[in-house]
Amino acid sequence: MKNTRLVVLLEASLMAAFAIILDLLPSIKLSPSISISIAMVPIFLLSYRRGLRAGLIGGFLWGILQIALGDTWIATPVQMVIEYFIAFAFIGFAGMFAGKIQSALGSGQRPRAFFWVVLATFAGSLARYFWHFIAGFVFFAEYAPDEMSPLLFSLIVNGITMLGSAVLCSVVMVIIVNIAPRLIKVQSHQQEISRKAS
Repeated sequence: MKNTRLVVLLEASLMAAFAIILDLLPSIKLSPSISISIAMVPIFLLSYRRGLRAGLIGGFLWGILQIALGDTWIATPVQMVIEYFIAFAFIGFAGMFAGKIQSALGSGQRPRAFFWVVLATFAGSLARYFWHFIAGFVFFAEYAPDEMSPLLFSLIVNGITMLGSAVLCSVVMVIIVNIAPRLIKVQSHQQEISRKAS
């Protein structure tokens, strides 16, 4: 049991580091506030492999790494906590669908796995960008164009970013499920014993 926990923590740390690396790659920049990338993919991968708790830890670690590397836009300590600790951790909510994804992969039902992966990716993206939306209109209201509500501005900016990133990450995750499902599928202890015995 302790070994499994250690493996999960190591995976969460590696995936957070991988997310940082992907975040350094060029992204689709529609404006200074709208950036679409595949950087969430490692946290989704972790969430589908190991579940909700591991996904939350991996996302939280990614947020800490963002701050440690200075790749942040911090207005106040509260905004920092919301946008880098809470929002990044909430990507792990995609792990709520880990059981469905593991079940579909275990029974060889790839179309069903594709469906759950896409649904989970959108759920994790929505969970993250909900917090960015809150922070957007609370802390960055002055960036809204004249005569536009800060609430509407934050909804548009974070909505476009969320949808774009969710679509891009969904495509990548479906490709991974299709060509390398073993990156997501976790063997149970009993399956591992059977495999070694054969």
